[in-house]
Amino acid sequence: MLIGVYLLYGVAMVFAHPQFIYPFGADPFANPNYTQEVVTERRVAMAWRDGDADTAVLFFMGNGGALTYFTYTLDAHEQAGRMIAAMEYPGGGGIPGTPSEVRLKADALAAYDWLAARHAGPIVVHGYSMGSGLALHVAAARPVAAVLLDAPFVKMCELMTKASWLPACYMPGVQHWNSAALVPDVTAPVLIQHGTEDQLIEMSNGERLRDLMAAAGLAVTFHAVEGATHNNLAGQVGYANRIDQFLSGLQ
Repeated sequence: MLIGVYLLYGVAMVFAHPQFIYPFGADPFANPNYTQEVVTERRVAMAWRDGDADTAVLFFMGNGGALTYFTYTLDAHEQAGRMIAAMEYPGGGGIPGTPSEVRLKADALAAYDWLAARHAGPIVVHGYSMGSGLALHVAAARPVAAVLLDAPFVKMCELMTKASWLPACYMPGVQHWNSAALVPDVTAPVLIQHGTEDQLIEMSNGERLRDLMAAAGLAVTFHAVEGATHNNLAGQVGYANRIDQFLSGLQ
């Protein structure tokens, strides 16, 4: 009987797990410094602002799903004068649609292509938490100048396994979000920032990703941000300075 109950639980979680991956908030993004526009044939929602610097940043937020929750990260780039293009996710922030790994990754490539068509300079991809998977997906498929990763995961299905006691990485129908598989196709230098007190995506994920990248021959810089949790990483002293110094070192 216990085995049967466990199997039923597993089947139920296959159908229910997107609700846990994408608990997107409904709060709309209303920053007057940004233009919000639906672009490309895929109807991707973007929020963007021009900057004075040559570098443009393509930003992918975490699974808060609403850009209004990620103002610290956006401000870090805005204060440095970079152009910022942030992808808004279907199902969050008042954007219609239903998110999935396949849809978000296809939208991320379309967002890059849109940005590359309007910006002649270097493009940096920046991903926070779930968005780190999108940043790596783009970096593995498109030319980028650098990759910025905040609180990244190795495989999201491993996090699901820990939370659910199910072998999520081996279950059909589960959205795996396997960032490790993307590493061999990334060529740009990488900056990883991860909080030492992150309990949602433990810092060991960032360290493992760093090691995988170093083994693949990538130039990777890792910063353990003392005392930072998953949700306050971007608000820590030194967060923006580390980004600025990393990007200035590439010029």
